[in-house]
Amino acid sequence: MPSPKKTTVDLIIPVFNEKGIIAQTHARTRAAIDKLPQTFNFIYIDDGSSDGSADDLIALAKKDKRIRVLTLSRNFGHQAALTAGLDASTGDIVISLDGDGQHPPEMIRQMLALVAQGYDVVQAQRMHDARVGPFKKWTSGTFYKILNFISGTQVLPGAADFRALSRPAVDALTDMPEYHRFLRGMVSWIGFKSAILPYHQEERVGGKSKYSLRKMFRLAMDALFSFSLAPLYVGLSLGGVVLLLALIQMTYVIWVWLSGNIADLERGWSSLMFGILLVGGILMILLGFIGVYVGYIFQEVKQRPVYIIKPAEKNKK
Repeated sequence: MPSPKKTTVDLIIPVFNEKGIIAQTHARTRAAIDKLPQTFNFIYIDDGSSDGSADDLIALAKKDKRIRVLTLSRNFGHQAALTAGLDASTGDIVISLDGDGQHPPEMIRQMLALVAQGYDVVQAQRMHDARVGPFKKWTSGTFYKILNFISGTQVLPGAADFRALSRPAVDALTDMPEYHRFLRGMVSWIGFKSAILPYHQEERVGGKSKYSLRKMFRLAMDALFSFSLAPLYVGLSLGGVVLLLALIQMTYVIWVWLSGNIADLERGWSSLMFGILLVGGILMILLGFIGVYVGYIFQEVKQRPVYIIKPAEKNKK
């Protein structure tokens, strides 16, 4: 009888300006997986690094034949780099983790054990970290509460892009072509059988986080506007409240006129301007929400790729 086929596992590791760190992360990951029975492959995605990280990856690939390096033509962002890795993967199981050492590769064994039990998604959940500042904790917690409240997709608070996916789950994600990608929400949306694996985030091997406040805000907007129409309903509700107040005032004015107490009516400029500004403000909010959605639609219908791989990498395929 032929021996059963070994399970293949692809490790997707996005890299952006991590020069001097990659080799350490790779060595630690190898130490965690080399004694496991599965066949492993590494897919490193250089997300337009400008510090020579690409050279480190090429040097690493010469030493370890299991490594494949995808070099994007510019910095497309973390979600796009992960998407490039998912599209390039062919393994039975795909595990994504960051290249800065904060996602402990020692947990790969537990992830694979849970996939073997029939789970299609094994999502790592970041536990309480005393090193995270109060502002980031508050903004992160508030974001997940709002997202889970207004959308039909429940995203796990503290979820990171550190997860294991079965091949059917990967195929489901690659079949979702949207340009604005929030993979944490997309993984939850597909509805496959999931398991949660808590972990404590470790210190970076070196360097600093690439997720600036601007990038986090952009990711939050992608999540809110991609998974919910609630902002439109907020504007509609505010319009309904203003209309109700206008009807109440109109009823009051008619009653004053019919009762003959015209002198009780205040002929004030301030009240008129207040009404105009209130209605105008709500209309501007509503138009702003609509504008964001129209902008998202505009970017989707252009059907531009989420990422572009440098021609040299395409020729290797």
